[in-house]
Amino acid sequence: MALTDVKVRNAKPTEKQFKLFDGDGLFLLVMPPGKKTPNGSKCWRFKYRFGGKEKLLALGTYPEVTLSDARDKRTEARRLIAADIDPGEARKARKLANAEKAANTFEVVAREWYGKNEPVWSPTHAVMVISRLEKDVFPIIGNRPISEIKAPEVLRMLQNIEARGVIETAYRIKIVCGQVFRYATVTGRADGDPTTALKGALSKRRVKHHASITDPKEVARLLKAIDAYQGGFVVKSALRLAPLVFVRPGELRKAEWADIDLGNAEWNIPAEKMKMKQPHLVPLSKQAVEILRELQPVTGSGKYLFPGRASKPMSENGINAALRYLGYDKDTMTGHGFRAMARTILDEVLQVRIDFIEHQLAHAVKDPNGRAYNRTSHLAERRKMMQAWADYLDGLKSGAKVIQLTGWTSR
Repeated sequence: MALTDVKVRNAKPTEKQFKLFDGDGLFLLVMPPGKKTPNGSKCWRFKYRFGGKEKLLALGTYPEVTLSDARDKRTEARRLIAADIDPGEARKARKLANAEKAANTFEVVAREWYGKNEPVWSPTHAVMVISRLEKDVFPIIGNRPISEIKAPEVLRMLQNIEARGVIETAYRIKIVCGQVFRYATVTGRADGDPTTALKGALSKRRVKHHASITDPKEVARLLKAIDAYQGGFVVKSALRLAPLVFVRPGELRKAEWADIDLGNAEWNIPAEKMKMKQPHLVPLSKQAVEILRELQPVTGSGKYLFPGRASKPMSENGINAALRYLGYDKDTMTGHGFRAMARTILDEVLQVRIDFIEHQLAHAVKDPNGRAYNRTSHLAERRKMMQAWADYLDGLKSGAKVIQLTGWTSR
């Protein structure tokens, strides 16, 4: 006889366990009182046969699982059996899958990715990355299985950041999340990077004080325009050299031949000419050396690489005026923008170690012990970076689909 809600509710535990049957393998097992269950317990069980063996499946306890709930679970188990699936094994598989998902949430994978990269990052960059993750990402998608996170979910998170008015931060976080998703993909815990579907979905970046072109396709157009520049040879040489060395505009226009060592392909800038008042060494690529060798017969007898009037260096507006001549207004590209161009592409597109980039930009980079790096820190790596960067720019101009620095191990 089938059970009723009243019969289930009124079933009282005794000194021995007993069963109340509902039919089709479902029954209520009433347990005697014990230390953990002083009032006894009522457990739903489903008895079935699979593969010629009798098996038992626990369906929960009453009253958390009602009679109606237990019958639904029995019906589902019988459907599995009809499909030649063992409901007990199916449950084990689900538990295993859920455990795997719990062990591979976005936060778990992100912290693992961070741990692998943090030793090679500058302390400043490392702190910035983890703080952004902990503040803006983990509270939203951190506990989600990384394999289940889709583009709309990531977009909603980024839009919440945009709503605070920090659009650039939203872009930076998108880049970091993309790196985490790609790490999860190569380690077999995700099927791809959903951030790739978000191109154009965020608000446009606000124009910064020093406007810069950072899209590789637009960089290619700019480099071609520079090569076609019809102005003076000295200014054109400065324009051609600027993206290859990405120093500050004042450092470029005041460059002196006495500081250039073409034989060793180095530009040693004295401390007094640097913003941070520290001497700076710029490794020169083959392309940069070639430009300087072409320039040397023209200005090499004087003090400055790029002389202006009255034995003074080229004017502060020289590079910017040339860019305006090429059709780039002040909100699109500036002389200072070559620094942002290099930093952005080397970091975000080519994924070169950030401390190499920051040091070459002559920013205040410190080692893990808080000491300032000297002018020759990471010099071998920076030489490779500067040559690979020059080759990359040549590739852009020639129309090559350059995705990463050829022969360069970055991060």
